[in-house]
Amino acid sequence: MTMTSALESGRPPQQILDNLWLFPPNRDCRGGSSWWLDLDPEPVLIDCPPLTEASLQALHDLASDRSARILLTSREGHGRLRRLQERLGWPVLVQEQEAYLLPGVQPLETFVDSHITASGLRLLWTPGPTPGSCVVHAPAPLDVLFCGRLLIPVQEGEMAPLRHRRTFHWPRQQLSLQRLRDWIPPESSPALASGAGLGALRGGRLAPFDSWSPAQSDLLPQD
Repeated sequence: MTMTSALESGRPPQQILDNLWLFPPNRDCRGGSSWWLDLDPEPVLIDCPPLTEASLQALHDLASDRSARILLTSREGHGRLRRLQERLGWPVLVQEQEAYLLPGVQPLETFVDSHITASGLRLLWTPGPTPGSCVVHAPAPLDVLFCGRLLIPVQEGEMAPLRHRRTFHWPRQQLSLQRLRDWIPPESSPALASGAGLGALRGGRLAPFDSWSPAQSDLLPQD
């Protein structure tokens, strides 16, 4: 029996937009969300989906004959990344402060403050939720901001920065949010795609950029 055949069958990703897919919640990432962006010349997988037969088959089908790239928005999105990467062979890109968490993952590339991928995605280091947290902006015509755990769904159509026991540095998270607003082009108002669980959106998948609520500064229980 191969290792792949021993995996759970799982469920395939759901297509959200013409070139955007959302994978089922990943219990290895506290129910987090992983996204696929179908771009040329290099499609990308943002954070780690559940390691299931359905995920692997979907990724092979979506990539077709292209070499994709895996982008990680924080250590809370790693899941079973090493095992997934062994099967796919795709390069992984992560902010440099969290590369040490991925021993044996090759090829592994890092960035410091910002980065632009071959397909024009813009990455920005946004420490706070974890030391190496980052966001990924897909410019127009898609215009979506993949915000990792920097912004968490709190109710239908609304996201907020949440402070909990796993938060690395709350004041730095507030500074990262201020920097993010300055970093987004003034003519852009990207939809928000969180890397956390999306249950609070009550069936929604994306939230408007102007839907940020005030930060919840009280220490919340660990989810």
